[in-house]
Amino acid sequence: MSKRDYYEVLGVSRSASDQEIKSAYRKLAVKYHPDKNQGNSDAEEKFKAAAEAYSILSDQQKRAHYDRFGHSNGGASAGFDPAIFSEFGDIFGDLFGFGDIMGGGRRRSAAQRGDDLRYNLELTFMEAAFGLKTKIKIPRLEPCQSCSGSGATPGAGSSTCPTCHGQGQIRYQQGFFSISRTCHHCQGKGTIIKNPCKDCRGEGRVHRDRTLEIKIPAGVDNGQRMRLSGEGEAGVHGGPAGDLDVVFFVKEHEIFERQQNHIYCTIPISFAQAALGAEVTIPTLEGEDKLRIPEGTQSGKVFCLRGKGITSPTGKGRGDQYVRVNVITPAKLTREQRRLLEQFAEISDVSNKPLERKILDKVKDIFG
Repeated sequence: MSKRDYYEVLGVSRSASDQEIKSAYRKLAVKYHPDKNQGNSDAEEKFKAAAEAYSILSDQQKRAHYDRFGHSNGGASAGFDPAIFSEFGDIFGDLFGFGDIMGGGRRRSAAQRGDDLRYNLELTFMEAAFGLKTKIKIPRLEPCQSCSGSGATPGAGSSTCPTCHGQGQIRYQQGFFSISRTCHHCQGKGTIIKNPCKDCRGEGRVHRDRTLEIKIPAGVDNGQRMRLSGEGEAGVHGGPAGDLDVVFFVKEHEIFERQQNHIYCTIPISFAQAALGAEVTIPTLEGEDKLRIPEGTQSGKVFCLRGKGITSPTGKGRGDQYVRVNVITPAKLTREQRRLLEQFAEISDVSNKPLERKILDKVKDIFG
């Protein structure tokens, strides 16, 4: 019986790239793997055929020879090559729960990195604008001081795992090749603890509340975060600690509104101040300041105070402050005020022509 074309076996064209060939083999290896198709001889044959095809097409010299001579053996080494599995130990391990194939397993390192943690920190508007030093309390796992993180009673130590004899893996024979699985007894470490530490119960870590002093830079905004390397949970058996993410939640201000590094506010002025001009007191981040209102100022006019906004968290520049004036119409007038305004109205020539829409849109764009 003649063999099927290797390209046909993998389901790729003869012009397929190396990556396309590898990807096709991966899919077939997963689909027809004997561990997923126990007792299915047809799946086992397809698995072997895919491995054989890949062993030829993944090698540039063998592929070129095959493209020229086909299955006629003019020097190309066809046939099933068990070494092909060494490249895909990680794929099989993730999907089927075993380590390297063909006896190439290695002991799993006992040391493991600790988990990352998250801490939500609420700030006032001014704290976020100017930054501060503060203390936070973090509940986390830390190395057990009694056993120095080993998990064993001091002086007891550990012993070789009797199940895997210190190898960290157990080898099984399945079909035409052998499989090495992670030892369930020692979890791949190769050693076990006979006398666990009483304080941490063999975990090597205990729960503690740790107080940290942190420096928050000026200009942080709502939802931004600061990562503190190594301040997460302790690693297992000497592994590195995880990181801590401090996430900021900034309260709204009663006067200021923030947009990026700029701040906005609205101040009221009287009709007389708008018409005649005046110097008024306005709020800023640093306290009160003076703003000159020119005569004839219209309600909704926006003034810009350069460099009075929020400092960039990176330290590169500072935003501006925008002040919108709102001309207040008095709800009640004294007799004298009414008389004077009536005189003003008699000598005024005010047109009630509607404002053009583009003028209103400009105001909306600034404060919308």
